[in-house]
Amino acid sequence: MHPIINRFWLNWLTDMTKASKLVAAKKGRILLVRRRRDKLWMFPGGRKRGGESDRKCLQREIREELPKLKLGAVTLWKEVKGKNRKTGRRMSDSIFVAKKASGRLKIGDKKEIDKVAWRKLRGIRLTATSRYIRNKLFPK
Repeated sequence: MHPIINRFWLNWLTDMTKASKLVAAKKGRILLVRRRRDKLWMFPGGRKRGGESDRKCLQREIREELPKLKLGAVTLWKEVKGKNRKTGRRMSDSIFVAKKASGRLKIGDKKEIDKVAWRKLRGIRLTATSRYIRNKLFPK
């Protein structure tokens, strides 16, 4: 492969934000966390670190964000790919669904998250990715 093309592909591949998100439901409500910086609600999870699998990323993020949360079986639902309209950055989120979730909702990462709750998904401000997940998994 030509060096310029090779460098283009390497930049293209490494310029993608990859993350894992969790969807957990309980008594008709969904587990959500609220970002401190913009007050938008989202599904728990976060960005992958180098060499991490999607599942390991999710496990680490849940431990960091919600250390007292206990999850039952977790299965991959879908990988969502898109482009952030504000930054132009390409994104790829692996969405996992938990069959069961229990434990106290204690925030571990207070720099990023200011609230956690079991919420109804309508009538609240969600991140773009969380709106997409809501609309696919929980249509009106």
